[in-house]
Amino acid sequence: MNKESVCRWGFLGTAVIARKNWQSILDAGNARLIGVASRDVAKARDYIAENQTQVPHPVEPKAMTYDELLASPDIEAVYIPLPTGVRKEWVLKAARAGKHVLVEKPVGCSAADVQEMITVCAQNGVQLMDGVMFMHSARLARLRQTLDDGESVGDIRRIASGFSFNGGDEFMKSNIRSSQALEPFGCLGDLGWYTILFSLWALKFQMPRQVRATMLNLVKRDGEVGVPTELSAEMIFDGGVSAGFYNSFITGNQLWAHVSGTTGNVFIPDFVLPFYGNQQHYTVRNSVFEQQGGTFYMHENAEFITVEEPSNNAPGSQESKLFRDFSALVLSKKTDDFWTQSMLKTQMIMDACLTSSLQDGKWIHI
Repeated sequence: MNKESVCRWGFLGTAVIARKNWQSILDAGNARLIGVASRDVAKARDYIAENQTQVPHPVEPKAMTYDELLASPDIEAVYIPLPTGVRKEWVLKAARAGKHVLVEKPVGCSAADVQEMITVCAQNGVQLMDGVMFMHSARLARLRQTLDDGESVGDIRRIASGFSFNGGDEFMKSNIRSSQALEPFGCLGDLGWYTILFSLWALKFQMPRQVRATMLNLVKRDGEVGVPTELSAEMIFDGGVSAGFYNSFITGNQLWAHVSGTTGNVFIPDFVLPFYGNQQHYTVRNSVFEQQGGTFYMHENAEFITVEEPSNNAPGSQESKLFRDFSALVLSKKTDDFWTQSMLKTQMIMDACLTSSLQDGKWIHI
C-alpha cells in the first residue's frame, strides 16, 4: 500500500479496548498503525511488543509520548481510548494538531463538552466519530431495510434493549468504570451509550420529548456522589412512541434489542458484540391469531434473517469496518456531520438520564 492509499493512525493510550483495535486497524484494508503513545514510553513499548507477537503488523508501530504522537507529521488520525474524565483535553489537542479523531464512548462528561469537541474539530477541518462498532455492521444495514419495508414491523411503537455484565466485587472496587472522576456515568456511559444510540438509530435520530431513569444500584468511592451500576430508563417520543433500556454491572451478560410495531416485531439477541461465528442474524415475527370455535391458535410466523459477517477481529467484521469507514473519510478529505450529530444527541439523552436518576426518576424534558 502506498502512502496515499492508507490512513496513517496513532493510538493515544493503551487501554484494553485498544488491544482489540490493534487487529481491527490491520484488517481495515486502508489503514496503517504508525505509533502508540503512553505517558510512559516503556509501557507503550511493552504494549507494542505483546500485540506484535500475537497479531504482527508488517511494519512495527513506534512507541511515543502523547505529545510526540500528536506532533508527528506521519500520523493523520488518532484513536483515543483514554478515560472519559480526561478525554476532552486530548480530543481538543488532537484536533488543534490537525489530527482526525476516533474517540471511545461516552464521548464526554456533558453535552456542552461534546459540543466543544465538535466545534473545535470543525474549525480545524477534522472528522470526529465515536467508536461504536455496531453502527458499521452489515447486519445493521440489513435491519434498516427490514424496519423500512412497511410490512415486517410497520410503524414503530416500542423499542426495548438491555446491555449488562456482572463485573464482580473487584471490578466495583478498582475498575475505572466505577470511578466518578474517570467515568462519571458508570454503567449508563459504558453500556447505556449503546442502548440509547440503538433506539435513536431505529427512529432515524428523532429526539425524545422527555426521559426518566431510575438508579437501581450505585457504587461510591471515598468522597464521591457515586456512579450508576444498575439503571433502567424510559424515553417518550412524539406520537406516544416509547423506548426503554436496562444497563447493569451486576447482572449477567446480555446485549439484546427488540423493536415492536403495528404489524410485527424484530429481535436482535446480540446487537452490540455479535455472538461468535461467521454469520449474524435477527428474527422477524408477524404472529397471527386464529380462532376456530372454542379453540384459539397463535401462529408464530417467524423469519430468521442471516447476514454473512464475521463476529469479531477478522476482515469484514464490524470492528474492521469502523476503521475502514473512518479511514475512507480521512482519505476522501471530507467530513460527515452525521457522526457528530448522532454522538451529540446520544450524549444529551445520557446527560438527562443521569440527571433524572439523581432526582428519584424525575421526568426530564429534552
